[in-house]
Formats: sequence, C-alpha cells, structure tokens
Amino acid sequence: MLAVMSLFSVEGKTVVVTGGSRGIGRMIAQGFVDAGARVYIASRKTAELEKTAAELGCTPVTADLSTREGVETLVSAVSAAESRLDVLVNNAGAAWGAPLEDYPEAGFDKVFAINVKGLFYLTTRFLPLLRAAASADDPARVINIGSIDGLRVPEMENYAYSAAKAGVHMLTRHLARRLAPDHITVNAIAPGPFESKMMAFALDDPELRARIEASIPLGRIGRPDDMAGAAIYLSSRAGAYLTGAVIPVDGGISQT
Repeated sequence: MLAVMSLFSVEGKTVVVTGGSRGIGRMIAQGFVDAGARVYIASRKTAELEKTAAELGCTPVTADLSTREGVETLVSAVSAAESRLDVLVNNAGAAWGAPLEDYPEAGFDKVFAINVKGLFYLTTRFLPLLRAAASADDPARVINIGSIDGLRVPEMENYAYSAAKAGVHMLTRHLARRLAPDHITVNAIAPGPFESKMMAFALDDPELRARIEASIPLGRIGRPDDMAGAAIYLSSRAGAYLTGAVIPVDGGISQT
C-alpha cells in the first residue's frame, strides 16, 4: 500500500493553470508550486501575470484564451519547453451580470468564448502532450473549474455565466467519457464563494459578506488551501480512479 504522502504527491509533475495570475487560479498554482510541481500560468494581462509568476516561482505565458490565436500561443509555448503535460487546469473565465431584459448579446459571446469554447479547444490542442504523460497507473489529468452557479440557480442575474458553467460541467462529463481510453481523466471543481476579483463586489461589502457567510452551512468563505487541496487530490495517485465528477467546493451551499 502506498504511503499517505506518496498517495497525494504531485512532485515533479508538469502543470498548466489558465487564469493563474489571480483568484482561484493563483490559489491552485500556489498549491502546485508548494507541492513540488513545475507550473505554467497563463492570462491576458502581462504585467499582472509576470508579477504573480515571480512571486510564486512559476513560468508565465501571456495568452487570451477566448481566441484561437491565444490558445495556439499557450500550447506552442508549453510544447517548446515540455515533452509531456501531466495536469491541465482550465480556470480562465469571465462573468457578466445585467438585468434580464437588458442582458446583452455581447455578454453571452464573451462568457461562452472563454468559459466553454476556449476550454474545449485548449484541451483538444493539449491532447498530444497529455497523451504523452498518460498511463494506466498514473493518468494525465484535466481539471475544469466550474461553479456552484452551474449547479443551482444563483440569486444574481448572471445568465450567461450560470449557463456557461453548467455547460462546463456537462463538457467535463463528455470529455471524461471520450478520453478515458487514452488514460486521461477529466473532472470539474465547482467552487462556492472564494476571495477573487469576480467576487470582490460582494465580499468587499461587510454587510453583504456577512449575509453570504451566513448562507454557507460551514459558515465561512473558502480559503486558498481549500481550492489547492481539491486540485492536488484530483492530480495525485489518490484521485487517479476518478473521472467525470463535478466536485462542489462550497462549504455545503449546493446541498441546501
């Protein structure tokens, strides 16, 4: 039987985290770096990305993953340096809120381009490197970051976002079924409230933050180690027999 530390080890693995310069992506990237993985992070904003990469000790790649050009930029950069990719974390995303009858078509276009289409094409373009890393005993891993807003109807009017995240969850299942024979697992994490730019409008307001915390069965906002721990589990030997799962990391919100 494997020792517990080996069971959860990701040391030496090569990992790509999109949207890794801040928020949930940074939390996940930090966890992998601390656990001894070699990490690439990608986002659109070069200055912020390079600052984060310097702080964490990982490799930055500037790329707009809502476009095919951005996808090719990231894949080319990683492929030039690596012969295999053990873990792909599809975290890059966008949100858009507006009243029902004023919700713009541009909101749907932007949110679906990055949250669903970009995720799909990046995964397919990385398949050669993922297959190179994959084995029956230690599959390559794809981790998609969904949301509890894709599991239950949110209070906020973020129609494109909730629909896109539900799409991420189904795409996760579909890819998991298709890629299982290649020894590539595909799972999703569905976060609840975490400290991020996307949640800042709510969590920076003390009254609203208190209301959100009161609505969470475990009574608190998610912490970086909560998110890093879920991603490391899915990437380690401990998570090797799990595929097609959507795991809520939300303090119990989705169960209420």
